[in-house]
Amino acid sequence: MENIIKKYRELGFKLTPQRLGILQYLDGNTSHPTAEDIFYSIRKTYPTISFATVYNTVQALRDRGEIVEITIDPAKKHFDPNTYPHHHIMCDTCRKVEDVFADYSAALKLPAEVSSRFTVTGNHVDFYGICARCRDKGGSEKI
Repeated sequence: MENIIKKYRELGFKLTPQRLGILQYLDGNTSHPTAEDIFYSIRKTYPTISFATVYNTVQALRDRGEIVEITIDPAKKHFDPNTYPHHHIMCDTCRKVEDVFADYSAALKLPAEVSSRFTVTGNHVDFYGICARCRDKGGSEKI
């Protein structure tokens, strides 16, 4: 927890007990939570926290580059505290999101009419499928 406090104080981030709870929840979190996920989890420890506090905190973290907003799920914004470039895969049935650590830059060739107008600085690929748990349950219907 001391590392979290030090890091965000150095960034000039206002630290309240609720914000510290959010930062601790996000630290090393690989579940790609939504603001709602964070709110319901944090509310157990901080029952007076508001959804606005959670939402404003994740937006401030996103604006500072401390978390990444991923748009793999058109129904909800997910947040990823891992800002290292990587890709994502989402289960079409249960909506679980996982990281994909592979470099696809060599496989992604832009058409000449696009590459002549842009210098590529990065890429992000979203994959969709059925996770093993849903597949084993015979699930293929979207929720």
